[in-house]
Amino acid sequence: MLGCVRIATVRQMARVVTAEDADGRSYVRRALRDLEEEGLADTNGKHGKEPIWNLTRRGLQAVADGGELPLRPRAGTGARAVRAGYGGHGLAVTETILAYGGRAHLTAWQVEVNHAIKETGLSFNTDAVLTLPTKTSEVRLFEVDNGTMPRARLAREVWDYERYAGHRCWEGARGTIGTTFPFWRRYRYMRSERFPTLHVVLAGLEEHLLQRRLEALTEDVHGIAVGVLATTLPRLKRREPWLRLGVDDPGRRRERYPEPVGR
Repeated sequence: MLGCVRIATVRQMARVVTAEDADGRSYVRRALRDLEEEGLADTNGKHGKEPIWNLTRRGLQAVADGGELPLRPRAGTGARAVRAGYGGHGLAVTETILAYGGRAHLTAWQVEVNHAIKETGLSFNTDAVLTLPTKTSEVRLFEVDNGTMPRARLAREVWDYERYAGHRCWEGARGTIGTTFPFWRRYRYMRSERFPTLHVVLAGLEEHLLQRRLEALTEDVHGIAVGVLATTLPRLKRREPWLRLGVDDPGRRRERYPEPVGR
């Protein structure tokens, strides 16, 4: 599990590795102590009274050697983020993954996935990406706000997905063909028929404050031309419907982001 979600508490891991009606925290603690003695797992901080666990570099390599997950050389262990005080956000991402899919397709998740376009300087990390094992490799993008991000910054991060989806490139190895294609379709999600839907999950605050934040985000991203769904973490855990904030509209994106200049 730690190879997929980066950081987690004993309580979170117990929900995955033990039966639903069993409390497997003691089992998980023993397993983690064994991994720690082997230099495969470590803890670098706490969330409340609960230690936050992550794999070490050796642990990540061992997971890759097992063949269940590919080695992700740019993926950090999570230790630095915990030491820098971002453990709460990382645990909210883990909690979102568990609330959304539970044990199903756990190895299909990646966290902190970079999306960048060198020509424009646009670069951002998506908190979590789920790639389902379907014929079209259906992809779902997740951004988790833990209640600490200013309203304007949260809106800007959501709009970044439209800017990314709207960027186009010239055809041909050196851009010598007179037609263009969406950057994301050629270089990122080649098997996806449409730009993946962004799922925004709001967490880290009391529920009435999360609801206000959701209403503000709805206003701030009105008219966005990519698919956006949003909810709060408590609503997600209760399996309540998502709120749709944006609809994928390639035509509108084409109007907003004209052909790239030059070839």
